[in-house]
Amino acid sequence: MGKFLKLIIIAISVGMLAGICSWSFLHSINFAIMFRKEHAWIIYFLPIVGVIVSWCYMQLGKGIDSGSQLILEEIHSPQKHIAFRMVPMIFLSTVISHLFGASVGREGAAVQMGAGISDQFAKYFPKMISSRRVVLMIGISAGFAAIFGTPIAGALFGVEVLIVGAENIEAIFPCFLAAWVGHNSAMFLGVHHTLFPHPLVSEIQSWGILSSVIVGLCAGMVVRLFVWSMRSVKKMVSQITTNPILRPMTGGVVIIIFYFMMGNDRYLSLGEDVINESFIGHVHPWDFLGKIFSSSFSIGSGFRGGEVMSLFYIGATLGNSLSHILPLALPVLAALGFTAVFAGAANTPFASLFLALELFGSNITLYVFVAIIVSVMFSGKKGIYQNQTKYLIKKL
Repeated sequence: MGKFLKLIIIAISVGMLAGICSWSFLHSINFAIMFRKEHAWIIYFLPIVGVIVSWCYMQLGKGIDSGSQLILEEIHSPQKHIAFRMVPMIFLSTVISHLFGASVGREGAAVQMGAGISDQFAKYFPKMISSRRVVLMIGISAGFAAIFGTPIAGALFGVEVLIVGAENIEAIFPCFLAAWVGHNSAMFLGVHHTLFPHPLVSEIQSWGILSSVIVGLCAGMVVRLFVWSMRSVKKMVSQITTNPILRPMTGGVVIIIFYFMMGNDRYLSLGEDVINESFIGHVHPWDFLGKIFSSSFSIGSGFRGGEVMSLFYIGATLGNSLSHILPLALPVLAALGFTAVFAGAANTPFASLFLALELFGSNITLYVFVAIIVSVMFSGKKGIYQNQTKYLIKKL
């Protein structure tokens, strides 16, 4: 009983701190994006700030520069505590990435901030914890839920992102509590998450199931393309320069050229306006390819922030594009793509299913479930989290 109560205290504390950090973080990102849109010339400095951030990580970030991968390593095989400086460094570097136009996400920062906060409890209050793995899962859940406004999906993401055995069962309730507290703390402070439409399906049809299979298959192939593209860019820039500090310069220059070729900032930063547009009307059929290109060069060359928002963008626009050939309603297909691409890339089918339920309602549950399972099966064994070693669904 005492062990359980200690986990409850840690979960509530981490959830509140993660909610406060997420509130500040989201407001900072929104300000950065608004400033960039009003001062388009700032993108010229993207290569320079990329080098500066890399230099800072080289000087101050030793031991934490692998970010989310480090956290998964520590869950899988705990060795040393995560330095608290991970929290301010990923906070600032992600905001800077968005300020100057890099095509990155925000969940990477949320996960790292949550885990960085929670691991301090394991470090300074070792008598309070029975498992450091569970404490790290609590931090991941709180950060994810506070950023995206999805407490159930956040809790499952923290548990499911790396399968480590029976301790996952022990972690479910404290992860959910931390996610719920993190989400509500951020909401209490004034965070407003995007409200997506809840598509209506009058009845389940066989052609609807077939359409979901097709969306899942396309999502799996797109995940393969995205992962391959990111790793190819990373390999290419490492061949161009052996100095890791200079690698973001290559990606920054490519993003600037791409920006002027497109004539707009449609593929920069989070792209939330395009994601929202995908549920309302037709977007460009090639938008998901444009986002894969810009995100691959941003993330692959070393800009910080994460991949999940890019995956949401890619998935929603992919589903929108498929509305030209599939009979399901456009908002349904956008929702299916949104969740199926994320599920295939993160290898988190149950977290993705509840993400869909929380964002889009329960009316399309069966279609979403089918699309997720197919996507995870066909997305390949290499996802965005390299340190995942086991999967709940067999890969093909």
